[in-house]
Amino acid sequence: MTCPVLITEHKEAWVVPVRAQPGAKRTAVVGLHGAAIKLAVNAPPVDGKANEALRQALAEAQGIRPGAVELLGAATSRDKRFLVRGVDKSDLEKRLADLIGAR
Repeated sequence: MTCPVLITEHKEAWVVPVRAQPGAKRTAVVGLHGAAIKLAVNAPPVDGKANEALRQALAEAQGIRPGAVELLGAATSRDKRFLVRGVDKSDLEKRLADLIGAR
């Protein structure tokens, strides 16, 4: 199984690109947007609420603690990058591929 999400290396862990869809009816993995995982969250894009919801959703989807996921800039953009700690790259790729149904 190959992972279509473009995961890059960071000195501390791995960077996962995320395309945000704030204000959705429910929080869910929607699929792909280019080489990024697309996440819908029901939080509004106000006062960092959507960013926090994205962080929590990404951690929950990966089965890791929320403290292991950190937003790397782009607080006001829909295209975000999250630093994911505490998991090796092959596990991260497998989990992301499973989430989006990649074969």
